[in-house]
Amino acid sequence: MTDISKAGTFTLGGRNVKRLGYGAMQLAGPGVFGPPKDRGAAVAVLRAAIEAGVDHIDTSDFYGPHVTNQIIREALHPYRDDLVIVTKIGAMRGDDASWNPAFSADELTSAVHDNLRNLGLDVLDVVNLRLMFGIHEPAEGSLEALLTALAELQRQGLVRHIGLSNVTPAQVEEGRGIAEIVCVQNLYNLAHREDEALLDRLAASGTAYVPFFPLGGFTPLQSTALSDVAAGLGATPMQVALAWLLQRAPNILLIPGTSSAAHLRENLAAADLVLPAEAIATLDAIAGATA
Repeated sequence: MTDISKAGTFTLGGRNVKRLGYGAMQLAGPGVFGPPKDRGAAVAVLRAAIEAGVDHIDTSDFYGPHVTNQIIREALHPYRDDLVIVTKIGAMRGDDASWNPAFSADELTSAVHDNLRNLGLDVLDVVNLRLMFGIHEPAEGSLEALLTALAELQRQGLVRHIGLSNVTPAQVEEGRGIAEIVCVQNLYNLAHREDEALLDRLAASGTAYVPFFPLGGFTPLQSTALSDVAAGLGATPMQVALAWLLQRAPNILLIPGTSSAAHLRENLAAADLVLPAEAIATLDAIAGATA
């Protein structure tokens, strides 16, 4: 079995976690809406992740909505002492499965309580404020009122640590002036590298960076160069994509998601893969080719 500790650890919310975690988004139904086809399989994947050594899980109560957190509770509660559960607030789902901003103080407060209830927790380890100014991509806009409301929930003892998601570099700096920011979760992978400078600044300050869609998300990464590198290393393209992220910066924490136990094992095996310099050079060129 893969020893994911070989990929190292990094600090998240004051605790050292292994750099390979698990993203729970795919445990909900199609389009991250409604229940999964096989709830038992979803429970089994979560338990397999923990058995494999995963010690941080990324989730949200707007996955489903409510479905993913309820499955996590069913599978893992009472939680291991070393498990860090990271959730996010700032959005709500429409009856048509749409993703909509939920930014008022009342909405943010309600979201925190929804996460607490469905996860079966008294306090949330880390809560990411997910900005929806651009819905699925960052867009400028002040987060002062939103983050102030979340910081009040932290003061009340409902939230231990605060992170940001889907944010611009300017918003990260604004946020740091309001609260301690322990992680940033943005779109970043081999083909989408707009956050290069931000990633390096966060690494220099010891702040975790958590790429969402590390394997491309709903449109998986496809590249002849990636496939060729993977073939030469006897690995899958997705393993190479994850290994590239692990070697890109020490503050990157990965949360690849899957509803399949086989894919989980494949993802975690990226910890075994060390990319030689020539492979990294080839992979680094992918972003330019797809720009």
